[in-house]
Amino acid sequence: MELTRMIKLARGGEKVDLLITNCILVDVLSGRAHPAEVAVADGMVVGIDSGYEAERTIDLGGRYLAPGLIDAHVHLESSMVTVPQFARAVVPRGTTAVVTDCHEIANVHGLDGIRYMIDSAGGLPLDVWVMLPPCVPATPLENAGAVLGAADLAKLADHPRVRGMGELMNFPGTIAGAPDVMEKLALFAGRPVEGHAPGLSGKDLAAYVAAGPDSEHECVSAAEAEEKLQKGMRIFMREGTGARNLLDLLPVMNANNSARCCLCTDDRHPADLLERGHIDSLLRMAVGAGVSPLTAVQMATISITGRLGLRDRGAVAPGYRADMVAFDDLEGFNAAMVFKDGRLVASDGRLAEEPGEGPEIPGSFDVKGFGADRLRIAAGGADAVSARVIGVVPEQIVTRALSARVPVRDGEAVADPGSDLLKIAVVERHKGTGNVGVGFVSGFGLKKGALASSVAHDSHNIVVVGCSDADMAAAVERVVALGGGQVAVSAGSTLAEVALPIAGLMSPMPLGEVASAVESLNRAATGLGCVLSDPCMTMSFLALPVIPELKVTDLGLVDVGRFEVVPVLEQA
Repeated sequence: MELTRMIKLARGGEKVDLLITNCILVDVLSGRAHPAEVAVADGMVVGIDSGYEAERTIDLGGRYLAPGLIDAHVHLESSMVTVPQFARAVVPRGTTAVVTDCHEIANVHGLDGIRYMIDSAGGLPLDVWVMLPPCVPATPLENAGAVLGAADLAKLADHPRVRGMGELMNFPGTIAGAPDVMEKLALFAGRPVEGHAPGLSGKDLAAYVAAGPDSEHECVSAAEAEEKLQKGMRIFMREGTGARNLLDLLPVMNANNSARCCLCTDDRHPADLLERGHIDSLLRMAVGAGVSPLTAVQMATISITGRLGLRDRGAVAPGYRADMVAFDDLEGFNAAMVFKDGRLVASDGRLAEEPGEGPEIPGSFDVKGFGADRLRIAAGGADAVSARVIGVVPEQIVTRALSARVPVRDGEAVADPGSDLLKIAVVERHKGTGNVGVGFVSGFGLKKGALASSVAHDSHNIVVVGCSDADMAAAVERVVALGGGQVAVSAGSTLAEVALPIAGLMSPMPLGEVASAVESLNRAATGLGCVLSDPCMTMSFLALPVIPELKVTDLGLVDVGRFEVVPVLEQA
């Protein structure tokens, strides 16, 4: 808006477009809730006093009016739906902006994948701010569909939707001063850089923070969050599907540091979005744990925009964008109305207008030389051998490095479902290399069959867990036939599946339909004996070699602490 017009409207010199009356303003700037009348023109808030004349008036009936909610850090691809379908699900709950790191689709399609996500956000009642992924691939211990250097990121660094650098997972390279990492950091000097350094502490953490990362969403304890706050990082308190840390981290927050704390989901699956909600669910949890409603809302609004340098977002005040949500109360945080740029875009849980379909992107599967024989682990003539085993930690993305005796049949180490020792494999799907990494995993509880998925952070090769090589091979082959997805197989037959034809990560279907398919898959997994509520979510992180302790990629079993591929079988 032209400045002199803004001043005239703010002084009441002419009618505004919209006047919201009879509301209690959740004022994240003063830290108080107070009666107000909010005047809006040209998508901006021009006043919060009484006495404005308006073309249209909305009486909120005493409801609370807060800034639109923001997710500080999310991978939209993890919703398993497109950006328009994501908006359809979360905007009616009060979310008007997200900060997304597109490294999932970037690991499949490179810059084209990032452009696809940006273009998908056009015309939606949802701001999608992008942090460019610096770790594609995440490590040299895997093969991804693309490699992005500093020169590649520079092509999008000045895009108006790009706010900074995404999560810098290569913390060993950062603190070692690796030239490629330094080049990327120089590209984003003075701009936000998202951290990703689980467990890092002491002088190594100091070196990492000094290099540029200014946020952390991977803290799993209050002690870790406290040290990272002390060393200058903002703490993103995460409550996703695979990792739920909000309640563990809230004790570190107090009145003096709450402005350095933000709310984020990171990765949240369809059923969670439908049943628990989005950022509104984190507000409910925080307030239920004793956080004041004003502080909780600040953590989902102004604390985030302040970090990103978005000076006209995150509050309801003169000169700010009119992104607002009306809540019935500040405990349940039920969004009665949602405004984006001064327009009423959702009410009573529904968007006012259905989103368009968005752009398209080609398929991404090139699997060669794969068969059940690629899953064999030669073990000699003993009856059993000692093997390294990935130990699943329920509801966490970290794992334990275990050791167990696994049976040997016909010279091959095999799964032992009775002892909860299953095989796990990652099949490269981007370049036709034929790579297959194989290992053992404990914690799934499968008694028969196999589960496979093309969602496998961060390179998104095909990950498969199973009781027999034959079922594991059948599951992989079905994922390839779908052009991406998740499947449950038993005795060679597909029991349930979720088709994800967009980069092997997302479906064009509405969130509810995808959630229903995922629910059917989870029921099938339970029928096979699985003890995990969302096994494919767990599987997706077992291929992520930047999170301790033991993981598997297409290159083999990875000891994350040593940052190297290690043998599956231990020496006698």
